[in-house]
Amino acid sequence: MKSNFDKYPFIQVSQSNDDCIIGWNSIATYINNVVAAKAKRRVVVVIDCYQGVLHQDVEGELRRLLRHDLFVKSTEAFKNPQDIAAMVYPDVTDDQIFGFMTRLTIDKFFDDQKLSALRKDIEARTEGVIVVYGEGATYIASEHDVLIYLDMARWEIQLRMRKGQVNNLGVANAGAEFSLQYKQAYFVDWRVLDKYKMSFFDKIDFVIDTNKPETPKMVAASLLRKGLEIASHQPFRVVPFFDPGPWGGQWLKEVVDLDRSAVNYAWGFDCVPEENSLLLKFGDTAFEIPSINLVLWKPVELLGGKVYTRFGAEFPIRFDFLDTMDGGNLSLQVHPTTEYIKDKFGMEYTQDESYYMMDVKNDAYVYLGLRDDVVPEEMIEELRRSQEAGTSFDAEKHVQKWPVKKHDHVLIPAGTVHCSGRDSVVLEISATPYIFTFKLFDWGRLGLDGKPRPINISHGEKVIQWDRGEAWAKRNLINRFEKIGEGDGWVEERTGLHELQFIETRRHWFSGTVPHHTHGGVNVINLVEGREAVVESPDHSFEPFVIHYAETFIVPAAVGAYTIRPYGESVGTRCGTLKAFVRTGGTKNGYHLPGDSGKTIQ
Repeated sequence: MKSNFDKYPFIQVSQSNDDCIIGWNSIATYINNVVAAKAKRRVVVVIDCYQGVLHQDVEGELRRLLRHDLFVKSTEAFKNPQDIAAMVYPDVTDDQIFGFMTRLTIDKFFDDQKLSALRKDIEARTEGVIVVYGEGATYIASEHDVLIYLDMARWEIQLRMRKGQVNNLGVANAGAEFSLQYKQAYFVDWRVLDKYKMSFFDKIDFVIDTNKPETPKMVAASLLRKGLEIASHQPFRVVPFFDPGPWGGQWLKEVVDLDRSAVNYAWGFDCVPEENSLLLKFGDTAFEIPSINLVLWKPVELLGGKVYTRFGAEFPIRFDFLDTMDGGNLSLQVHPTTEYIKDKFGMEYTQDESYYMMDVKNDAYVYLGLRDDVVPEEMIEELRRSQEAGTSFDAEKHVQKWPVKKHDHVLIPAGTVHCSGRDSVVLEISATPYIFTFKLFDWGRLGLDGKPRPINISHGEKVIQWDRGEAWAKRNLINRFEKIGEGDGWVEERTGLHELQFIETRRHWFSGTVPHHTHGGVNVINLVEGREAVVESPDHSFEPFVIHYAETFIVPAAVGAYTIRPYGESVGTRCGTLKAFVRTGGTKNGYHLPGDSGKTIQ
């Protein structure tokens, strides 16, 4: 059946094509006119940037086309790269994958003497047009007449890293190993620049999208902020992205309509607001921004007050696909406990997760929990021997293996040894700190780059919960379905997650209209069965929102009541959705879950 998956979902902000200016010539002409309209002897134009901008190209165009009497680069006032490397080292560490969430701020990247001299140069200019360009430009020239921001989508930054095109913040390391650049961006650059950007986000005059270098686009920041306001009060989707892997499969190619010539697609990221993008549409033009902007700018409307109070401006739920159809096993792995991730990496919560089986072949399976007769010392010794000598590891001697079928739901609280097997497609539902996977064994294979993937036994052995054997896993982690509500043409089931986890999931089977409510907390939903469905507002506060099979969408807390029913080709058939939200208090025994039924689970 032909795919109907929408790979480029957007939020319509305005109907006018004139709201978005395209191309450097048009952008520069517009900015020059804005400057001229100031009718001042001295005009300061600040052009601030996120990490990942292709400075050589962008700066060249701006110098060539913008009218200016002084063009200042912010990096001229930065500390030298060696000093910055030393400064960030405690957060970046020597580890190939893991670092520590930085507490650095943008001011720490500047050399005091250089900064003072640069500010004096700017202040000495009593007339003319002064352009201050680069990361931290607003910090240099806090008093300005025009403020422009060049934003970047994090997935595009990663692609540029892989091509050796960009540096980390304040250092000259373009072409360095991708995993190391990504780690420094994840633990340092993006934390620093997000906090910094939000400090003046409401004062930005124009935003420029350079994600497609050959087609820069500029919109008034007021319109962009309007787009975020719209998104925070209606269902929406972020822009998914897909990546191959050593164990990747072939299912996503067909269901999502991806490049059939690609070797495989292992991951499909359809709701990772930390790294996905939002497309805001102005007339016929799509404008790309990081979806994290919405989380940072409208956290209460998006997340809800209780979730925001608990997590801050972080989106705590992630949905993604793991495709091993005609592929291989994932790495055998474990995620850190909350205490460990906070102590070692500066995170306040950990990666509890679950596997919802979207599709399987007849012999599909997962590894989950340990065998009852496991001997911890023997298992760790055999894992180390396998890593050091390149020998095989008998996973089934130590780890329990379970058959799975379509629509099974497997719960994986942190500290549980697990991995998905070949010939399945997992909808992975997890907490957001997604890079904290401790690989224990990778089945003797290499990454797509021809190099061994990092194994983390030294971390993993410290967090494995050795009492999670076969009986415990069967009782607590596999298909914990519980019917909790029904109505005309629908049934609601509680499916998890485990009581140790803060995410609650609900599955709805429906052929009619299902009533939903956010109950003051963000909802994340995937259409797990059916060709298409429609999300509607009982009071018409947002336009009907059509979703298709396997698409993940977000319902902001501010939406409140909404309904979902079969649509189009699915009318008259049974559909299914899986919904996740954050539990807002207590434990399983006797606390109120903010689901549709409003029942107290006993």
